[in-house]
Amino acid sequence: MQEFDTPFWSWYIIILTVASIVGTAIFLKSQMTRRLAPGEKAQEMEHKWDGDLVELNNPLPSWWVNLFWITMIFSVVYLVLYPGLGSFKGILGWTSFGEYDAEIQEAKAKYDPVFNQFMGQPVEQVAASGEAREMGQRLFYTYCAQCHGTDAAGATGFPNLVDKDWLYGGDAESIKASIANGRMGVMPALGAALGDEGTKQVANYVLSLSGANHDAGMAAAGKAHFDTNCAACHGADAKGMAAMGAPNLTDKIWLYGGSEKAIAESITKGRNGVMPAQLQALGEAKVHLLTSYVYGLGGGMAKVEQQPAPVEATAPEDAAAAEAAPAQASPANAK
Repeated sequence: MQEFDTPFWSWYIIILTVASIVGTAIFLKSQMTRRLAPGEKAQEMEHKWDGDLVELNNPLPSWWVNLFWITMIFSVVYLVLYPGLGSFKGILGWTSFGEYDAEIQEAKAKYDPVFNQFMGQPVEQVAASGEAREMGQRLFYTYCAQCHGTDAAGATGFPNLVDKDWLYGGDAESIKASIANGRMGVMPALGAALGDEGTKQVANYVLSLSGANHDAGMAAAGKAHFDTNCAACHGADAKGMAAMGAPNLTDKIWLYGGSEKAIAESITKGRNGVMPAQLQALGEAKVHLLTSYVYGLGGGMAKVEQQPAPVEATAPEDAAAAEAAPAQASPANAK
């Protein structure tokens, strides 16, 4: 609230606080009466009950008065040493942010060596370590179980991490990228483009891809809609695309439900799945341990290396023409 970040409000708080302390001191002083001399009776107040029950103006007990003075002196000393008077930071310069940072640095100095010992090891090796697995499990329970569950089996809208079905790839590098940088999975809403009938047709076609119960006639009509609107992300074979996080529709693993109603809802309204990035909050060492733990849950997969496309043999006359081509280049293109 930027409107309160002005000198006026700082002085308003300072004046109000100081006036409250001074006013309390004056009021307390005004309520103190002189001590009674030996044998002197306290003054009777005007109120009288039942004829002889009166209120006496006795001095306040010293211990009670002194507690008030100690409280006020403490408040003054506190406001001089620590923040409390508007924008005045106190002569000690203490802040809650500074204390937090100091505690974080102390924790890092104590625990970072424990986490960093695994940084030089590949994920596959760390995943096989019992000590690392226990550490990774505690990190998982703290930062991941709220969405994926303590058993990592996921829930509706939150992926299962113990099977081998991965939206963005199940190799160590892909898992680490998901944890460190987060993911933003967007399924666009197609209800307006397809209409109710077209949505049902596509839903039945998607059901047919995994062998689920479906309406054959609607599925046949839905294939054309799928090829036009869905294949760009899910692929012509509907087996998904890890680069985009588009799921495989040919298995029976569903993130938001595999009934016709649930699939139709996904098509009509779209989906927006967010995996928050953890690198800045946790650091590289903890992300490495989490990656190893998730990899070792049973769904981790070896990275599939992309094979280079085969090079077709070049005919002798084509090779000669290719060698001659540079000689025919214009001087303007020569370097």
